[in-house]
Amino acid sequence: MLDYNVPGGKLNRGLSVIDSYRLLKNGKVLSEGEVFLGCVLGWCIEWLQAYFLVLDDIMDGSHTRRGQPCWFRLPKVGLVAANDGILLRNHITRILKMHFRTKPYYSDLLDLFNEVEFQTACGQLLDLITTHEGAMDLSKYKMPTYLRIVQYKTAYYSFYLPVACALLMAGENLDNFVDVKNILIQMGTYFQVQDDYLDCFGDPQVIGKIGTDIEDFKCSWLVVQALEQANESQIQTLYANYGKADSSCVAEVKALYRDLGLEDVFLEYENTSHKDLISSIEAQEKESVQ
Repeated sequence: MLDYNVPGGKLNRGLSVIDSYRLLKNGKVLSEGEVFLGCVLGWCIEWLQAYFLVLDDIMDGSHTRRGQPCWFRLPKVGLVAANDGILLRNHITRILKMHFRTKPYYSDLLDLFNEVEFQTACGQLLDLITTHEGAMDLSKYKMPTYLRIVQYKTAYYSFYLPVACALLMAGENLDNFVDVKNILIQMGTYFQVQDDYLDCFGDPQVIGKIGTDIEDFKCSWLVVQALEQANESQIQTLYANYGKADSSCVAEVKALYRDLGLEDVFLEYENTSHKDLISSIEAQEKESVQ
């Protein structure tokens, strides 16, 4: 179960811990012990990711993940996967206890993982209940709702958590890094918008999964943009086809997205977000130097 679910991704979240810690040490050569502990925290985040994905795939009824069938889709697994998700989560506290209980920041690490897990669970709940409400009224899919879901469901654990782990290892107080946290949340938002775009327009052979946002009635960035820009006739097309598993309905929605030029809208968003992030990071760098 562990081999199938934990190591198969890009490992960006885990690698971010050790990369961030190296930067915090200002180029000093890390001891073998420091590298090991950084890697342990990185793997804890990958364990957390595996826990979220195993359960998320069940809730979404997904088919593939990382280029292979979702864990619960295997005949020998089924809904046993729900308990496997709980096991994955419980491994994290056991790993932290094994390697960090003598560290002065041990309780801060536990608080951090607990808080980020809570934020992510809240984001997942927002996603699920918004999807349910949206089935009755697509017009509820507004940008503020979308951004709230993204911030809680993705940004905290994918971008803030790895850097926060490195800061705690370096002996820092997280309360002193609120601006850094805000930048990381911005990065997480951009990441999720890109993920939504690829869910529709990406090649499953490249991204490792078959997108189901349209069929699942997800409050995705694309449908929010479409609702903002569509005329009355196009909105009726969305209402008639969005959230239906029929492949012809999915094709209708994708064709509408193309008619609205959402691929170009995404590219513009991507460029603007990148510039905004760079300027925020540069401002933070200047502030830290002063």
